[in-house]
Amino acid sequence: MASLTSCLTHELKQQLCALLGDVELTLLYKASDHEFDASAFHVRCDYQGPTLLVAYNCDGYIFGGYTSVEYAQSGRKIVDDKAFLFSFPFNGVRPVITIKVKRGKVARVDDSEGPNFGQQLYFCASDLPYLRDKGQTRNSSFSFDSATLYGDETELSECEVYKVTHRHVQNPWRNVLWTAAQKQELLKSIKNYKPPESSMIRVRILMIGPVGAGKSSFFNSINSIFMGRMTSKAMAGSSGTSLTTHFRTYPVKDGREGKPLPFVLCDTMGLEEQSGAGLDIEDISSILQGLIPDRYQFNPVASFLNPNEQKVIRPASLQERIHCVVYIMDTTKISLMSSKLEEKLAAIRIKVNSLGVPQIILMTKVDEACPLVEEDLQKVYVSSYIKTKVQEVSSRLGVPVSCVLPVKNYSQELELNLSCDVLLLTALQQMLNYAEDYLDDVSVIE
Repeated sequence: MASLTSCLTHELKQQLCALLGDVELTLLYKASDHEFDASAFHVRCDYQGPTLLVAYNCDGYIFGGYTSVEYAQSGRKIVDDKAFLFSFPFNGVRPVITIKVKRGKVARVDDSEGPNFGQQLYFCASDLPYLRDKGQTRNSSFSFDSATLYGDETELSECEVYKVTHRHVQNPWRNVLWTAAQKQELLKSIKNYKPPESSMIRVRILMIGPVGAGKSSFFNSINSIFMGRMTSKAMAGSSGTSLTTHFRTYPVKDGREGKPLPFVLCDTMGLEEQSGAGLDIEDISSILQGLIPDRYQFNPVASFLNPNEQKVIRPASLQERIHCVVYIMDTTKISLMSSKLEEKLAAIRIKVNSLGVPQIILMTKVDEACPLVEEDLQKVYVSSYIKTKVQEVSSRLGVPVSCVLPVKNYSQELELNLSCDVLLLTALQQMLNYAEDYLDDVSVIE
């Protein structure tokens, strides 16, 4: 059999693999090579195990479905709780949409016709390059809006079917102890931390990131761990513009009546790609140097050190400066990062480098980015998809892979979760380690 050329881009293939766990995709059938013909489909796809169908229509939608039960022309109605539909609207420039089969419902009919899902969607219907949609009923196996799934365009430009091979469970690419004892060890280490400079009480960690990436949520999550319950001290949520409009410094206490812990998390206005909006780069420089006070109101069109204003600026002490910078990035949006935002982050990174301040990237929402991780957060360092995202953001922002840490902030939960706590505390411990390295260097220079 001549080799087939897949129409899937590398990025889309990665996202589809992430939906299925750690798998390999092998192209079995391609309609443009084998014709939109049911018999040709069955010759190449029967008895091949789990398969993934990917269709392309004339409006640029890329969509299809997965079934874990192999094709065999048995004539049976197949119940397959692992089956799902997916869609990449508009040539894959938006995140993948997935629709799972309703529990106990028929995922497809295993007959001699072309592939179908839920007795609703029929691909290559009547051996023609068309999709037949029987519409939604109360008993439908899949609940979807046709305009969202495939743009209501039923003419197909291509249809591919892939064999899905699940790899053996891999060794984690980073080692983490997911135990209560490890959590307690991290809590003890953080509580007992003392900055190397005797004059200092706490290290200051600056959080920078695009709007909605999870800066305020990260503080709330850390605060929740040490309070032993869910907290929402910092304003967090989903919005098109930054919910944080002031520079805020958030100390964290060891429980309600406990003493302040040896770090302060500093929250900033979110970054936005357009000029005159979001956090100004010159304000970041002032924050790094310890010149901006707590609760300072940001002005996107004028920086703190506006040459048109007269300000008496006293030199900041080492205690007031920033000792570690943390970029908060939404894992689901790393590949969608605009060139303007990437340029703004690069300019910030140059400014931070010039001051010698260490930098870390936190990748938030890892559970939303990878279904394998959504199912079990402890698989975050087994997921090949999360590993590729770590490498991608490392390359795009110019920060070493070892400085990129996946985390999950608390958002909808009502109770603390051990795995979530271990990831968050590990990240915080690394921030304190990097801050200590910086302070050691500064003490030698000063």
